[in-house]
Amino acid sequence: MNRLEERILKDGVVKEGNVLKVDSFLNHQMDIDLFNEMGKEFKRRFDGKPINKILTVEASGIGIACIVAQHFGVPVVFAKKAKSINLDGKMYVAEVESFTHKCKNQIIVSQKFLNETDHVLIIDDFLANGCALQGLLQIVQSAGATVEGIGIAIEKGYQPGGKMIRNLGYQLESLAIVEEMDWQTGKIVFKEQ
Repeated sequence: MNRLEERILKDGVVKEGNVLKVDSFLNHQMDIDLFNEMGKEFKRRFDGKPINKILTVEASGIGIACIVAQHFGVPVVFAKKAKSINLDGKMYVAEVESFTHKCKNQIIVSQKFLNETDHVLIIDDFLANGCALQGLLQIVQSAGATVEGIGIAIEKGYQPGGKMIRNLGYQLESLAIVEEMDWQTGKIVFKEQ
């Protein structure tokens, strides 16, 4: 069992509705030592790929992506969920549905930060149905860039996102794959990797 899985078992909380709450160490309060270990592991799994950009989506993926970027020595670009007055120029836009927030958002990346010369590693905190990843993949495709791989902290293996993305031919690496959860008992079972 890896360190992330151990931390999920120790501090994760299973909530009704297939929600795994990991806000004490992953997506509200962040354990940077754990993130550093995750960054090392993503570097190991994608070593040798010509990655020159890390791409994630606002907001929970940003912390992990930044630490991963340190291990690759490359910048992070994050897709914004709202257009603001300081966004200017041409944009790539994709619509995504949020499992957690039960709503649709447009995600936006400025064209000046992503183009056909980029080799992208997509990083995110969770993978459930794959909606956010589909939006990020659409943005990379619109830019003419190359997806070199996808790194996920926690994948819900019993939901269709991981299978769908792998069936598209992408190298998808998840550090913890939850096979089943029970909110009544708090039980969490991981896929053997």
